[in-house]
Amino acid sequence: MLATRHAIRSIVTCLLLVSPVTAADTPQPPWVRVTEKAGWTARDSQGELVYKNRLWLFGGWMNSFEAPPRDVWSSADGKKWTQVTARAPWIHSDLSMSLTFKDRMWFMGGWYNGRLPGHSASNQVWSSTDGKAWTRATKAAGWTPRLAAALVEFKGRMWMLGGTENYYFGDKKSLKNDVWSSADGKTWTRATDNAGWTPRAYHQAAVLGDRMFVFGGGNYVPEYEAFNDVWSSTDGVHWTRVTEKAAWHPRLWFTSVVYRNRMWVLGGWSNNPSKNWGDAWYSKDGKTWTEYKTSTTWKARHEHSAYVLGGKLWIAGGHARPLSSEVWSLKLPDDWPASR
Repeated sequence: MLATRHAIRSIVTCLLLVSPVTAADTPQPPWVRVTEKAGWTARDSQGELVYKNRLWLFGGWMNSFEAPPRDVWSSADGKKWTQVTARAPWIHSDLSMSLTFKDRMWFMGGWYNGRLPGHSASNQVWSSTDGKAWTRATKAAGWTPRLAAALVEFKGRMWMLGGTENYYFGDKKSLKNDVWSSADGKTWTRATDNAGWTPRAYHQAAVLGDRMFVFGGGNYVPEYEAFNDVWSSTDGVHWTRVTEKAAWHPRLWFTSVVYRNRMWVLGGWSNNPSKNWGDAWYSKDGKTWTEYKTSTTWKARHEHSAYVLGGKLWIAGGHARPLSSEVWSLKLPDDWPASR
């Protein structure tokens, strides 16, 4: 009997020494490759948005010595894509800005003709309800022609933040840190000519709670510069620096969405040495960032598209060395991260 008691005591002791399994020990849900090759030609720098429960993709970049494509594609599941039109009326589809606003798809700005003669930036604004028929809201918005700006919806208006007036042939003077807003796409009001954050392009913006956030980006040529600072504003005029250096590496050409009540930074590119990123970071306040790590994920890339649809986070295309037409998705529980 005494030996039995000692044996039981030893078993109980061992059980107490074993660490309990917690939600934090559960593997993260993996990224899933929906398709290796979507119907559209591999590309980067395309426009993207979610409209009428479909993923949409506009134009983009295939190389620097031809005009950018003007095709429009949509998909309900990320796997099967339908070409809505081969030639939309807009031509500046490289590093353009797009979003869904007031039940319409909006497309504006962008670069045309790469490094070829006749290249230009745009300040045209277009909208559509079907992706095939496009209406030009204005031939020249109040903001100067530009590309690679950030565009968000905030307080019932579209907001244009920064960007550059020239792609391959510009300099620091081409970079902007002005902020503009519009309720109809035609009339734009300048909130500020100097938002406080360093003039930049190839950055991202997001809206979470009662604030707009601007983060990352910088300049490509002739002088490379990249940031990982984060700024926020409640009115577009007054900006507060949330952090000078976020946890993710300074970068250009990344994407961002708001998913599961968190801002996400996905992929991108940095120079010196030239490097694509394949990481994913999230934050609820712009100051504290957590890397999302999982065993299955997409190849490092830049200038890809990011979407939120059907409770999933999606990425599509981008320059993964070579150009890609892959589509990936990530499904996190509704109560994430509380479920972990």
